[in-house]
Amino acid sequence: MAFESLSERLSGVFKKLRGKGKLNEADIKAAMREVRMALLEADVNYKVAKDFCAQVSERAMGQEVMESLTPAQQVVKIVNEELTRLMGGDDPQPLHIKNKGQTVLMMCGLQGNGKTTHAAKLGKYYRAQGRRPLLVACDIYRPAAIDQLRIVGQQAGVPVFELGTEKPETIAARAMAFARDHGNDIVILDTAGRLQIDDTLMDELVRIKQAVEVDETLLVVDAMAGQEAVNVARTFNEKVGISGVILTKTDGDTRGGAALSVLAVTGKPIYFQGTGEKLEDLEPFYPARMSSRILGMGDVLSLIEKAQSVQDEKAAEQTARRLMENKFDLNDMLDQFAQIKKMGGAAALLNMLPGGSQIDPDSIDEKALPHIEAIIYSMTPEERAKPAIINPKRKRRIAAGSGQTVEAVNKLLRQYEMMQKMMKKAKRNPKGFMRSLGGLGGLRGMR
Repeated sequence: MAFESLSERLSGVFKKLRGKGKLNEADIKAAMREVRMALLEADVNYKVAKDFCAQVSERAMGQEVMESLTPAQQVVKIVNEELTRLMGGDDPQPLHIKNKGQTVLMMCGLQGNGKTTHAAKLGKYYRAQGRRPLLVACDIYRPAAIDQLRIVGQQAGVPVFELGTEKPETIAARAMAFARDHGNDIVILDTAGRLQIDDTLMDELVRIKQAVEVDETLLVVDAMAGQEAVNVARTFNEKVGISGVILTKTDGDTRGGAALSVLAVTGKPIYFQGTGEKLEDLEPFYPARMSSRILGMGDVLSLIEKAQSVQDEKAAEQTARRLMENKFDLNDMLDQFAQIKKMGGAAALLNMLPGGSQIDPDSIDEKALPHIEAIIYSMTPEERAKPAIINPKRKRRIAAGSGQTVEAVNKLLRQYEMMQKMMKKAKRNPKGFMRSLGGLGGLRGMR
């Protein structure tokens, strides 16, 4: 996950500070040296890291820390606030979508950074909000680019406008006329990329902006590119003029320095972050939440929103009723595992829990989930509903049918019993309990 190494390093720095009690100027200077090294190792721009540490040091040496009863906690608070400011402030920056007429979003960036996929992700995102987006194929050079856009557009449920190998600016202009005629209120232009920045690429983007009125020029940046991502953002902003950034592959980069550097270097906000390969894996970028995750404080708000987005309200209430009646069975346990999958898996959820980044994801064996599902599916409907009837003979049959061992079946039944005990505690307020779990019951039962 993004910022994994930075989070670990900062956690070590703050642990040392907490062990000192009262802090002096030398303690803070030493801590800031380690913080600066941690930022640089996370691929944060050198000037950005230097300025950040200077700002934190200035505040940390003031009264709010030196005279505090909990100086180490005050330093963490300052770092949290400065990280949030560095990435754009407390609130996410929304795209400026018009209430009337067409809003034009132009995707740009280097080849291979995910422009086409994220164009479709944006289309799906706004379609879910009741908008009528249109994807436009302006990449006429890359082999199968139009076919790819057509495929992801179909998966997202968003129409695609294409004119083959016409000039990109002509395609964009005609797409606007099509959008007006067919009631599409958001037009997303998927432009060509290159393996490296060149004048031809920049000139083409400028011509498109001259042909149609582009409301948002969105640079798609690979978070794993590190410092190169920042250089690309700076050049695109100077040559074409970008309004914001979509940061991709934030689920795979352990450093994440691009997110901390892009705004400071370009002055342009990060609007969205791509968190996975699926079309629904697109989230608004919340600087405050990201800062909390970096510092190991979790991101409970995102966890709740993710739970609400995947949870069926009727199914949740049905489970709550079954819980109240003490009828929670292995079918319900299967449903809990399904919720975990929809929410990105156990490792993704750990990063959103306070202190979760300090838990080894390997301690929760996600690879075991398919095995557990196989065991449950090998049971009869009666056995799933009444696990208490599963005797040694039945266990041997279930183990053989699922390709697992009798020991694995016993382990699952023990986990189920643990979950059942936990669920009984929630009988007084089952609806509130289910909402707070958001599908986490299965995860906790696995631990």
